[in-house]
Amino acid sequence: MSAADDALARTARAAAATVCDPEIPVLTIADLGVLREVSVRDGVVEVAITPTYSGCPAMDVIGLEVQTALARAGIAQARVRLVLSPAWTTDWMTDAGKEKLRAYGIAPPAGKASRRALFGEEQVTCPLCGSTRTERISEFGSTACKALWRCTACREPFDSFKCI
Repeated sequence: MSAADDALARTARAAAATVCDPEIPVLTIADLGVLREVSVRDGVVEVAITPTYSGCPAMDVIGLEVQTALARAGIAQARVRLVLSPAWTTDWMTDAGKEKLRAYGIAPPAGKASRRALFGEEQVTCPLCGSTRTERISEFGSTACKALWRCTACREPFDSFKCI
């Protein structure tokens, strides 16, 4: 990659990394690990993004927002490519992103993705009071990637980002 292409890729990545998740606006697609790759080929920027789950309705909006962010950065020739393999995992979330979730009142995924998460054996800490005395109310919360939990210590309900 030429020095000019490398600089363009860095500019494009910085612009794309500012795009927020439309369902959880405190997180950027970089925080989520949805922003996979930025490359330049023949002067055209290509941004690869991976959905958090197959059929995620936010991906169309995210793709449009990435195009808009690139245009604002002065990048006219760009395309967004959806990458389905490897499948996204919560392991790709940044620590900063997990802390943003907690501060927003959503329990971040704990630990690494594993079979334990698939069978509901995960331990979820209340993002409001920090207690581990919690119980799942529903497998699905406000979006498919979250579950609804309740803290038995402070009695408050909260969303928990599923560990996938």
